[in-house]
Amino acid sequence: MTDPAGAQPPYPPQEPAPHPPHPGQPASDPTGDSPLPPAAPPSPGSSTAPEPAPAETTEGEPTPAGLTKTGKVRTTRVSAWWTGLIIAAVLLILLLIFIAQNSRDVTVHYLGLHGQVSLAIALLLSAVAGILLVAIPGTARILQLRHALKHNAGVRSSRRRKA
Repeated sequence: MTDPAGAQPPYPPQEPAPHPPHPGQPASDPTGDSPLPPAAPPSPGSSTAPEPAPAETTEGEPTPAGLTKTGKVRTTRVSAWWTGLIIAAVLLILLLIFIAQNSRDVTVHYLGLHGQVSLAIALLLSAVAGILLVAIPGTARILQLRHALKHNAGVRSSRRRKA
């Protein structure tokens, strides 16, 4: 800022304050000439706990503990179980509503057999049968691919040992 007469302000421009050092690294004095001794650790009775060393990102900036490089909260086993539990509870509530709304009896004919069963039970049994028709061949294919992978990995490792 200048005054109307064009004189310079009475104070010099200030440089930004240096960043504090990471825990475990020696501090340096403001002139940068010599390192200062590390800060004293907190006393046993103090309420401040030492902070864990932050993980470094690819740009060299520290990432806070518990966050990914993109700033999202890391997924843990507990959070995955909690999410699964909530989803299972919601599905169970929807299933109970389905059974309550479709509780009337219907006649089912299958391979010459016939009988009375709740509509909800008949629909749920047909859904389970459909899931099994997909899951059994899918499981067989997964096992086949795992076997082939183990066999091919064994062949590659034996070739490397011979060479």
